[in-house]
Amino acid sequence: MPDRATETRVDEVEDRLVTAVAVGEYLPASRLPPERELAVLLGVGRVTVRAAIARLVERGLLETRRGRGGGTFVRTQWPDSSSESVGRTLLARWAGIRDTADAIALLHGALATAASERITDDERAVLRVRLEDFRVAGSGLEKQQADAVLHRTIIEAAGNAVLAATLAGLESQVSIAAPAHLWGTAEGMAEMEARALHDHEGLVDAVCDGRAVEAGVLARQHVGIDLELLERAMLRAGQVPTG
Repeated sequence: MPDRATETRVDEVEDRLVTAVAVGEYLPASRLPPERELAVLLGVGRVTVRAAIARLVERGLLETRRGRGGGTFVRTQWPDSSSESVGRTLLARWAGIRDTADAIALLHGALATAASERITDDERAVLRVRLEDFRVAGSGLEKQQADAVLHRTIIEAAGNAVLAATLAGLESQVSIAAPAHLWGTAEGMAEMEARALHDHEGLVDAVCDGRAVEAGVLARQHVGIDLELLERAMLRAGQVPTG
């Protein structure tokens, strides 16, 4: 029989994974990282990760597939039975999440400012293509992936590996799925994606045109969407964000 400490760790990982699905870190049909990688990201052993995944497969939130292209995949977003897990997890981490999200927004602003000052003609062309890729991508997982590529292109144009690494480390504290941004629930996804496109258009224009101050402000404001989605998740779970 597993001891109580082991059960507690499995409970915690289960809560983190449910929350990750609830806020759109992992969207329906997306594949979770391998057990070994999840264990590192969550700071637990592979046996703990395996046990938590098994529970979520049993609950119908995840499914496992064998063979080539197999792995663990998200089946749905936030079943009704998950609200308690989401609320408990976000409430316990809220102070740290809020401050880290603020730091992430500031770093995105700094990187966008630097990108606008340093971007080359070739990088401008690539960034315009990335914006168009986002525009035409399908809703949900495809747009989430296009979003990550667009932001990575801006970060690379900034030309500062230390800032980029610092940002990656902070994002991993908030999101298991970093560098993918949160993507919300199915009900609000269309509205959020339209807002993201509008933000991306302004941000890409500012970076490509060399409007450094504007690029920094737009980047900070845009990345604030992540904190809004987490706040909505808390409210939906019956918790009220503080601070």
